[in-house]
Amino acid sequence: MVIHLKEDERLDYLLAENLRIIQSPSVFAFSLDAVLLAKFVYVPIQKGNILDLCSGNGVIPLFLSTRSKGDITGVEIQERLYDMAVRSVEYNGLSKRITMVHGDIKDMPRTLGYGKFDVVTCNPPYFSTPPKGEVNVNEHLAIARHEILCTLEDAIKAASDLLKQGGKAAFVHRPGRLLDIVTLMRKYRLEPKRLQFVYPKQGKEANTLLIEAIKDGSPDLKIIPPLIVYQENGEYTEEVSRILYGES
Repeated sequence: MVIHLKEDERLDYLLAENLRIIQSPSVFAFSLDAVLLAKFVYVPIQKGNILDLCSGNGVIPLFLSTRSKGDITGVEIQERLYDMAVRSVEYNGLSKRITMVHGDIKDMPRTLGYGKFDVVTCNPPYFSTPPKGEVNVNEHLAIARHEILCTLEDAIKAASDLLKQGGKAAFVHRPGRLLDIVTLMRKYRLEPKRLQFVYPKQGKEANTLLIEAIKDGSPDLKIIPPLIVYQENGEYTEEVSRILYGES
């Protein structure tokens, strides 16, 4: 299939999944966090409705399409990123299974339906909006990284509103926001059930967390074994290499 790339876009491989994705260094390129979230979340294998909020270029819906035969929807507010996601979905022949929506996640319960989804994932902006002079001058990157158009509370409330009772919400974020995440999840009827910390190297502080909650679930949080990203020699650990490249 011929694909039209715009400006500085490139077509990259999602190696373990044998898929391709459109990326741009000046607009958006997915990080390891998105890969880890897509691997961490429990998804129905055969059927179900799955939703990814703050989808960027559609990387998490693409990853999830290899783990579930269910219907997948991605939501992205930035038109340029939404366009990249749509073209990537089309290029991979997944338009019948993945639907991209251009819009604000705060509007999605009214747009897509309250209590419609079995699983909601979200890789939200991590950082509170700093003083104007400290925000990235690149608008696309600033919106992706800072809570300019979407706060953590917006994302958690939207996820809860969109989930069926008993449905799962999974987020990737920074460990420094853990208490905020748990407090907001419980405020909006999401009970944290699984938590994993990700460490750049053995002996370093965790720099990422993965958390999954169940809507109206009973309290019972399991902290699963940590994930180490790099070996001392700077190469990926065996577990992360397997996630990225599908190595045995």
